[in-house]
Amino acid sequence: MTARPLPSRRHFLGMAAATPLAVSGALALGAGTAHAAGSAYAMCYFTESTSLGEGTDYGLHLAVSQDSLNWMPLNQNSPLVTPTEGDLGLRDPFILRKQDGTFVVLATDLKGTDWNYVSQYIHVWYTTDLRTFTGYHRLKLHSMNTHCWAPEAFWDPARGQYAVIYSAVNDTGHNVIMVNYTSDFLTASDPQVFFDPGYDVIDGDMAVGAGGVNYLYFKKDQTLVGARSTSLAPGSFTEFTTGVAHGGTEAPTLVRSQTSGTWYLWGDTYTPNGVFYAWQSTDLASGTWTALDQKTYTQPLNSKHCGITAISTTEYDNLVAKWGTPAWNRLKSYNYPARYVRHSNFVGRIDEYPIDPPSDSQWKLVPGLADSAGISFQSVNYPTRYLRHYDYQLRLDVNDGTSAFAADATFYRTPGLADASWSSFRSYNNPTRYIRHANYVLRIDPISTTTDRQDATFRVGY
Repeated sequence: MTARPLPSRRHFLGMAAATPLAVSGALALGAGTAHAAGSAYAMCYFTESTSLGEGTDYGLHLAVSQDSLNWMPLNQNSPLVTPTEGDLGLRDPFILRKQDGTFVVLATDLKGTDWNYVSQYIHVWYTTDLRTFTGYHRLKLHSMNTHCWAPEAFWDPARGQYAVIYSAVNDTGHNVIMVNYTSDFLTASDPQVFFDPGYDVIDGDMAVGAGGVNYLYFKKDQTLVGARSTSLAPGSFTEFTTGVAHGGTEAPTLVRSQTSGTWYLWGDTYTPNGVFYAWQSTDLASGTWTALDQKTYTQPLNSKHCGITAISTTEYDNLVAKWGTPAWNRLKSYNYPARYVRHSNFVGRIDEYPIDPPSDSQWKLVPGLADSAGISFQSVNYPTRYLRHYDYQLRLDVNDGTSAFAADATFYRTPGLADASWSSFRSYNNPTRYIRHANYVLRIDPISTTTDRQDATFRVGY
């Protein structure tokens, strides 16, 4: 069943209101360098399926990456911590590495999609290592009859304090980006307007001190737009880019590669809900972005409104040791990278992400039923069933314990026929045939042409 796309916050408001250091959100370049050495990244997010059913959780989720593009969810994509005050859930989480090298986590106080929900507070946690979260509380930011959406923070060296920015509807009648200042995230100054271009803006995301300039990206209408200033003073930012988008797009996240001068801009679409797209630029000052091929990046399953921050390789290893690697995989098509291997009515297919229920696209790659040197694809949500070929088409059948079934359900993983860094899967009992898609349906066929090789190549990820 195809779920109806969820309305975005902007859509709702429109109806209602006629160093080589990765930078995610607001992180001052150079701040925390000694703590962030090494090329790795952490992404925080919440999860939401298209139907708000399986795969939806408004707790704090975390994934890690070694290239800032392909992500591995931790804790089996379950939340690490969940709010216990306010609406008992979160959206729009953000991680800031503070001046002392520890972290603070901020998030919107909202569980679900009630855009009328009023909260003058944000959720706050402290953590030294993203493994243990302490000091949970809510921080009050204003006394208006509105929300505090998408809170982020950055260090303002001129003030010697942290600035907390967020979206709220003030007396203008539309969302502006507000700012409060704090030293400890326990108390904050009175709110000020940080950025108001005269129209509704949400989801502010900062890159501080990049080439002596400060950048603020935000959602304008259905696009991601940038403003800049040589100051961090409220009211000093001026819009300077045209919008980038892929459908209705929100939640910009700026990331600078730790191994090159490349910047990435992530955006979260809501048509359909929850698909991340990414763009790149080698010159942040230009304000121009080039869309990345979806082959190059993979978001965590069901992730929404992410925040990305630099971590060290040691921190990466410690997080994986603490929270573990997923017990399942997803397989992305090489030549249709918006599509993933899934079962539907027990037929093997490739369909566009997001897939609902998401467990239709999750697989355990277990030792081959006919040869442990090979693999078999065990369904996560139907664990008695495996992908097997029958009349050369792949389908999800119950393991009947026969040698014939075991042979049909066993494959050898090889370097990808179209790209050796990806994977292909050769049939155990039909060794001239490989798993490939044809008209989006999976089957095993002999492979001879360039198109065949592309159809038979998949990325094994999460």
